[in-house]
This record gives sequence, C-alpha cells and structure tokens, in this order.
Amino acid sequence: MVRSFKTKHIILTELILLLALFSFNLFHNYDRNEAIYVTSDGNGKDYIKWVNFDVSSKAMDDAYEYDVASQQSDVKINWIEILAILGNKYGGDFSRYKRKNMEDLVDKLKSKEASIASLTEDMKYYSYYYKAYEAVLGGMVGTYKIEVTDESGGKVWEQRYGLKSFLPIAKYYPFSHFDDFGVSRSYGFRRKHLGHDMMGQVGTPIVAVESGYVEALGWNQYGGWRIGIRSFDQKRYYYYAHLRQNFPYRKALEVGSIVQAGDVIGYLGRTGYSSNENANNIRTPHLHFGMQLIFDESQKESNNEIWIDCYDIIQFLYQNRCETVKNQETKEYSRVFQFVDPIAEHYINHSIYQYKDDEFNIHIYD
Repeated sequence: MVRSFKTKHIILTELILLLALFSFNLFHNYDRNEAIYVTSDGNGKDYIKWVNFDVSSKAMDDAYEYDVASQQSDVKINWIEILAILGNKYGGDFSRYKRKNMEDLVDKLKSKEASIASLTEDMKYYSYYYKAYEAVLGGMVGTYKIEVTDESGGKVWEQRYGLKSFLPIAKYYPFSHFDDFGVSRSYGFRRKHLGHDMMGQVGTPIVAVESGYVEALGWNQYGGWRIGIRSFDQKRYYYYAHLRQNFPYRKALEVGSIVQAGDVIGYLGRTGYSSNENANNIRTPHLHFGMQLIFDESQKESNNEIWIDCYDIIQFLYQNRCETVKNQETKEYSRVFQFVDPIAEHYINHSIYQYKDDEFNIHIYD
C-alpha cells in the first residue's frame, strides 16, 4: 500500500513538472529543442535573451574555408549564414554536425539552384539563429592589412581577406585548456564558471581577440586585474581576467583606448579571489577568457547577462596566433607584424569618445 502511494506520488509529481514545462514553452518564444530564447522589451521590440552557442570548431573551420574560397567567385558564401541554417536544422545541437550537410547546402548555393532566401523562407527560427551567430562571429572574418616578411627578409604590407581575430594567448607560448564552462565556483558565493580558463606561464603576453575599445580596466575581487573590451558593433564584450600581479596591462592602456585585434593588452597571472587589490589568490596561473553577448543594453551589468562557452571558439582561433617581441628596456611586449583592421581605423578617424560619470560612449559623426 505504501509502495503504491509512493508510485502515484512520483507519477503525479512528473505530471506537474511536464505541465509546468509545457506552460513555459507555450507562453515564451522558446522551443525546448532550440538554443535561443527570445523576449520582448515591453515596447513591442523582441530581442534575444539567452543563447546556447554550441557550434563546433569543425563546423566553423569548414564554413570558414567555404567563405574564403568563394571570394573569387560570383557566388560568395557567407559562413555565418550557412552555420545559422545548420543551427536551425540541428536545433542548435552541433554534435549532429556532418560535413555532407554543409557540402550539399554550399553546392545548392554555388550552382544557383537555391539562394539563402529560398532555403530559409520556411525556417521559423533562422533569423534568430543568424542574429545569435552573427553576434558571436560577426567580427572574426573580413578584409584587413598586415605586415608580412618579403623575400629579402624585410616587411611589406598585404591586403587580405580571412580570419582577422586572434587567439588570446600570443604565438609560441604554451597553454592547456579544457571545456570548463558552467562548472561550479565557490569564492564569494556558489556560482557557475562563465568563461574559459587557459592555463599558462605567468607573464605570457595576452592579445586582443578582436578590435574594439577598452570599456573596463582595473581590479575586481573575482577576476583580479582584468580588462573588458567591447566590439565596435557593441554586440560582444571580451573579458580577460587574473592578469599579472604588479604588471597586469600594457602601460599605455586606459578606459577608452582603441585596440586592434592581436595587440598586446596584458600579461597572464594569477590575481583575484580577494577584496585586497593586487593579491595573488589563484593557485594555477591562467587567463580567464570570457565573451558576453549584448543584444540590449539592459543585459550589461545585470542578472540577464549572456555568457557563452568559448571552448570551440578557442579551438577555431588557434590557427591565427599573434607573434610578439619584448622590449628589454620597458619590459613591454608588442606585436612583431603590424595589423590594420579597417573597422578600427574607421572608428579612430570618425569617432568622438566620451568618458563621463563612469560611462564610456562612442559617437560616430559621419
């Protein structure tokens, strides 16, 4: 009799949970099989409130190769568009990724059998996948200028199209990592790890992944010495934490500074987990690297922050590492080959920067 009562109680509990889940999906623009949750700001404007970015590095590699290879043809492939189509197909779960799916998609586009518009016209969630994936990957691929070594050993400038974002650890410096996003943290209060740890040597040069401007600089009891860099399109906030004790940043860096992708911004360390500034309380030296997506400014510095798993992004960026050199007099590191990102150049030449009342703003005047 007791066993029967317990069984009925368990079944009733499961029914209540299923009903609650059904109600949640009914009243929110969210599909349990999807990886994106959309909400409204109350004024009739929808924005993405949550993203589970699960695109594999293999899928990013393949899509990127198709994009670059197509630049000389009359049908250009946009790597974010094809990833978004597959994201819609897989419900955001790229453990289901097969290269054949991407090949078939690209073949239809190249042969002009189909267009992005015709392929996506019946895809209910495609626009959200595109917005989400473009927010993550939008600054990574494009045109840029970079110095390269010529036949005589000198340096010349080349115009290129391709990957213009860099791994945050400078070239030739060792590091180790694993997918640690979401594991528990207990300092201060119990919380999830919303970043990606890259273990390395103290003093290793840390470079900017993407061009942008410094939005935050200084001490945080959790991240220690840290730098926050915002992308120029405002969609990405890069967080570099646990920087070196006594010498955390490039000396000229300040809030409002513009950095180009690959510029040295700081040095790996083990500061943090202390309300006392400049304390070394992290046992293993590492860079905590985080990427926050911002679809609405209400998501910044709030309980609605969107941090994504960067493990596969780091795997993808490994192919583009920035070589650095040390100035023995200043002890500063800088990049060996100079780089010009047209977007950063535009903001340098056509923007007014204002820092007032602890807020930093960019105003474009052309």
